[in-house]
Amino acid sequence: MEAYAGIDLHSSNNYTAVIDNRDQRLYGKRLSNRMDAVLLALDPFKEDLEGIVVESTYNWYWLVDGLQEHGYKVHLANPSAIKQYEGLKHTDDKWDSFWLAHMLRLNILPEGYIYPKEERPVRDLLRRRLLFVRHRTAHILSLQSMITRNLGIRMSGRAIKNLKEEDVESLFDSPYLVLAAKNNISTIHFLTEKIKGIEKEVKSLIKLCEEFKYLLTIPGIGDILAFTIMLEVGDINRFLKVGNYSSYCRCVKSERLSNSKRKGENNRKNGNRYLSWAYVEAANFAIRFCPKA
Repeated sequence: MEAYAGIDLHSSNNYTAVIDNRDQRLYGKRLSNRMDAVLLALDPFKEDLEGIVVESTYNWYWLVDGLQEHGYKVHLANPSAIKQYEGLKHTDDKWDSFWLAHMLRLNILPEGYIYPKEERPVRDLLRRRLLFVRHRTAHILSLQSMITRNLGIRMSGRAIKNLKEEDVESLFDSPYLVLAAKNNISTIHFLTEKIKGIEKEVKSLIKLCEEFKYLLTIPGIGDILAFTIMLEVGDINRFLKVGNYSSYCRCVKSERLSNSKRKGENNRKNGNRYLSWAYVEAANFAIRFCPKA
């Protein structure tokens, strides 16, 4: 007897469901997010399970990795592409988990990419770098606005990054503004140090794969952006066509047109936000520093 499992995953618990090849429900229960609890629930069906579907949530790593390590075939469901029957009046975690298993049985499950466990930490380290870059930018803009607001002058972001804490003592009369500016500057310097540390570590850990070295020939793309793109893409062969990759990078319009008239838009955020950011950054650098651009 073939069996199929679906797991609706939440932050502290999950609902695990199992059906057979006739869509009969064999098991359904809410479990705590402990690997031993999930394995214990699935163990009676292990020999018959054709696959397990886990919804792609922010916390899927531990569950997918654990199931794969114990020999289960795991599928990562793409939530944005899953559609349920029209006219449904009631859905809940129980229904969702059985629906995941049902789609796997019918071979109509929209799947996401399970990024290799070994490479995932380096990719996530670069994502943390991006978080620090955004926080640093927020502090630069905050100090920039404060200077313009109080002094009527505009200081470039580059100049602000080069400021020292003692430099602002002569800029502002108010000790409160001086203290605020010093806090901005110390935070900017701290984040810059951490960003450089991450970049140094990443460069020592990995090398660009041969097919990704061509990225360095594109104006605006340096080592870190090339590493970011390579690690976010993973296996380029998972994209059937160029259009699929462009859409994944959020470089495709999401407009809905009819008779040349705009009728709304689809999910423009569907895709990889880190790749989208990387290519926008590359375009900005190319415009600023490449004469041909």
